[in-house]
Amino acid sequence: MNESLDNYLPVLLQILIAAGFAVATLIASALLGKRARRNEMKDSAYECGMLPIGEGQSRFSVKFYLVAMLFVLFDIEVVFLVPWAVVFKEAVASGATQYFYGMLGFVGVLFLAYLYALNKGALNWKES
Repeated sequence: MNESLDNYLPVLLQILIAAGFAVATLIASALLGKRARRNEMKDSAYECGMLPIGEGQSRFSVKFYLVAMLFVLFDIEVVFLVPWAVVFKEAVASGATQYFYGMLGFVGVLFLAYLYALNKGALNWKES
């Protein structure tokens, strides 16, 4: 066999063993498991003692999803500040200032996006 293919043999073996175990478990469950009698009451949805009438889930306001997306967006943007801070600490020692101006531009664009969201009323929870 090729030497590079020998490196993949343990992975292939593990995949085959995992797939074989999954198939064997499903077959054993089907052959050895108990058969339950079905009726309308057992097949109905269980809702903590409440009768399953009406919608299954209440609707959320679109504002909720909008605020959630804005949170994720700004939260991810803040994550970019951590590696910058590590590089900036080393750059200050060497006298480089381009890192500072680059991040100042990044934070400026982020601040403008925040002001835009505020201006559009995306963060207002009051009903309009």
